[in-house]
Amino acid sequence: MRTPVALTVAFCLAALTTAPAMAQVCAGASASMASDGRVYGHLPYGDAPPGELVRAPAGFALNSCMVRRDMIPDLERLLAAARDDPAVMGQLRALSCRRSIIRQAGVFCREHPDAGGDPDATRAISVAPPGHSEHSTGYALDFAVRPANGCPDAEACMAATPAARWLVRNAPRFGFEMSFPGGNRQHVKWEPWHWRWVGSTAATPGAARARFIFARARDGFPANPAVDPVVTIASVIPVAFVPVPPWIAPKTTKKKRRR
Repeated sequence: MRTPVALTVAFCLAALTTAPAMAQVCAGASASMASDGRVYGHLPYGDAPPGELVRAPAGFALNSCMVRRDMIPDLERLLAAARDDPAVMGQLRALSCRRSIIRQAGVFCREHPDAGGDPDATRAISVAPPGHSEHSTGYALDFAVRPANGCPDAEACMAATPAARWLVRNAPRFGFEMSFPGGNRQHVKWEPWHWRWVGSTAATPGAARARFIFARARDGFPANPAVDPVVTIASVIPVAFVPVPPWIAPKTTKKKRRR
């Protein structure tokens, strides 16, 4: 027969194993966390070390813009290629770069219209909760190519701009990929302006670290376009291995000499 203490311990253990993990998103508010750490579909990310952040190239950002130092060479090459290509029809600019977790909390938790239901879930459709934004890594950029003509569908209108079409065709060869394409399996809103840097090649300085940080996202929720597209093999012909008995040398017989 179990003692009261044993029953209490068993009850607590059962509660811990059955209760869903929770994550704090705003003051006094929490949300369920999936087994892979996602909150409202967004994966968890830590803050970039301040010592690894540098200012983006001059003239690129509309506001203050800090990014990881590793990204700069590929970013400069991308911007140079865009300046030399008339198809861009303008200059590529950045609207948002690295955002600390504290800054992300300010963006996510600011006042927003009460649409009923879970307001944080509604907000998470377009903004990642604090601690779950790619921007905090220092490897993500929001390009400022959103249309300014009052278009009711910002995503579709932005994707139709010459600069956005140029990014889709060219950004991957400079190490950038679109994190949240339309209809992504991560169930995050399509963001044609949001691109993360993972290095133009695996050997690019700093690429290994960026690819490690985004490994879960890239494996489970592939970018499109991506730097390294995932290759799916439709079918594989199995190889049969047949055990071979050990080789035994044949017996030798001495030939009789003819007389």
